[in-house]
Formats: sequence, C-alpha cells, structure tokens
Amino acid sequence: MMLTNADIAELTDWRRDLHRFPEVSGEEAQTAARVTAALTGTQPDQVITGLGGHGVAAVWNGAVPGETVLFRAELDALPIDEVGQPAWRSTFPGKGHMCGHDGHMTILMALARLISRHRPAKGRVILLFQPAEETGAGAAAVLADPRFGAIKPDWAFALHNMPGLPFGHATLRAGTMMCASQGMRVQLIGKTSHASMPETGISPVLAIARLIPALLALGPGGPLIETFRMVTITHAKIGEPAFGISPGYGELWVKLRTRDDAPMAALRAEAEALVQAEAALHGLHTTFLTQDDFAATVNDAEAITRLTAALDALNIPNDHRNLPLRGSEDFGRFGMNGTRMAMLFLGSGEKHPQLHNPDFDFPDALIPLGARLFQRVMTDILG
Repeated sequence: MMLTNADIAELTDWRRDLHRFPEVSGEEAQTAARVTAALTGTQPDQVITGLGGHGVAAVWNGAVPGETVLFRAELDALPIDEVGQPAWRSTFPGKGHMCGHDGHMTILMALARLISRHRPAKGRVILLFQPAEETGAGAAAVLADPRFGAIKPDWAFALHNMPGLPFGHATLRAGTMMCASQGMRVQLIGKTSHASMPETGISPVLAIARLIPALLALGPGGPLIETFRMVTITHAKIGEPAFGISPGYGELWVKLRTRDDAPMAALRAEAEALVQAEAALHGLHTTFLTQDDFAATVNDAEAITRLTAALDALNIPNDHRNLPLRGSEDFGRFGMNGTRMAMLFLGSGEKHPQLHNPDFDFPDALIPLGARLFQRVMTDILG
C-alpha cells in the first residue's frame, strides 16, 4: 500500500499548516487538537489525548493478539524567531518549528493513512505524538501517565531528520546514539548594596567570574568515549541592569553532558561541590535546580536489526557515520522499561540549514520516505 499523489499533496499542506502555528514545550494544546482532528479519518480503535500533558496516542488493533509496536513524533516547536521566508513561515513571533517536529508529525500522519488502509495482521500499532521533547520532560511525563501503562509497547521506533547527511541517507547504530545531559541552574544569593559601597553587601560577581572557567574545565569535551564529559555555560545573570546597585544575586545555567547515564551523577556532584566551595569563600548562599534532564539514547540491538532490515529492503542507503552524537533526545527514556527501542537519523541534505537555525524548514520530500520506512518496520513485525 502506497501513498497517493493526493495523499502527499494533502500531507504537505498539513505539515505547512503546523509550521505556521508552532507551540513550544508544554503549550502544545492546539497542535494536539490538529493532530486529533486529522486522525479521525484514519479510524483508529482508540485515541488517547492529554497523555503526559498534551500528548496524543492513536491505537490500531490487529485481527489477533501479538506484539505492540510504537512509533513516536514530537509536538513541540522552539522559542526561536524564524528568519526564513516560506509562504508558510511561523505566524507566532519568537516561536518556530526549527527542528522539524512538524515534519515528524506528518510522517506519522502519513503512516496513519497507510494503517487505515491495511491494518496489522496481529498485535497493535501505536502512533504517539509526544509533548515537550525539547525540554526533556515529555517522555518522562508520558511514561508516568497510568494510561500509557495500559498500552506499553514491546517495540518503539523514532526518526529525526538530520541536516548535513545526504538527502534520504540513514545513519544508525546499536548502543549509545545520543548523550545524556542535564541542566543545572545555580542560584547564588548574597546582599545588595549601594554601588559606591560594595563592601557593605555580598556580591556574586567574583564568584561567577571564577566559576565559569572552573566549571568549563570539568567537561572539556573531546572524543565520545566512555569518559566523555562536556560542560557548557548557556546563561549567566548578575543583579539588575542598574548602575547604582552592587548586585546581591546571580545565576548560572550550566549544561552537563556525558556519553552515558552512569557518569552523570559524578559530574553533577563535582560541579555542585565546586560551586559550594566558591560560594562559601564569598559568603554566598546557593541553591541548585535541575531542568532539561535527558537520559542517554541507547538503541537496542534487536530493534536496530529491524530498522536496518527495513532500510535495506527499501534500498535506503544507511551506515553509522558520525555516531554517537553529543546532542540529547528524550526518546531514550522509552527504552528504560523493557521496551526494545531504536531511533535513526534521516538525511535532510548536506547543505540544508542546521537544526535550530532560524532559517530551518523541514524538507517535505522526506514525508513519504519516512512513512514508507515505518510501514515496512511495522509490517515486518506485525504482518
């Protein structure tokens, strides 16, 4: 069963409509409503809404019992102002689908059309439209939702478009695919004073100035081997923009990154100890908050075998170039509860704007290719 030219035209229009109305993590209510409405014509046996926030899961049952196969796409956009000028550019200032999640959703919607015309022979297939991937909170929230336990998959698959790869070329590997990362938000609390009498206050300025290079030294990066560690300072704040006040408050936003999950705790402990020692030296109080917490994405070997077999059957070129990647993806959490999980990257073109660039736009020609790949994986497992 193939997508028709009419399908592809309608799905392309739908993708571009999603692109016009991006919603960031945790705010995807209207995107979820668009997904739910579009699923109606594909006649799923069950549609679960509000899953782990604004998530939507559509379920189709086969004729007899069997395994459960899940395919996932993301609902959320990014807080990035689009500078590209397509006719379907974002209508929401400061928000844009600069990662291609609109295209990933459309691939699943294309798959939904194919499933409606040829249901699995056995088991069941689930299409999950997941919220809040960009913050790392969405997968954990979906997994914690009791309704997800009732449809727990045996297999879970996802793809992500990847600029820099030749168009339609896949890259994948068993084992670690993407790194673990964690956002550590450091608050340094002192006491304000008049700018002419800084000695009467407690300023975080010197502490922050010393902490930035010290924290960066904890994670210098390098090859993605087992001992890989990277620390990135993503934001700093010291006081308020006023010339008459010596600041009494500061913040550092620090992204900690390790190749695998296990070393993260040690890196976090070292970073916190460094901050606490510096704060004590300057008489500052500290608090630590955790945000954007991503587990490593570790592909199951059997699931990779399934993906590779489907790629080869469809004559889609594939290898394991450039893997693993330093970036993070919250899809990895789906493999932490016994599900055989794998994701791959599908090339958007060697000269395509990079992910999170303000001129990025998903290449629509990937829609039928991604849908055909997932259909083959589903059919190989469920018939």
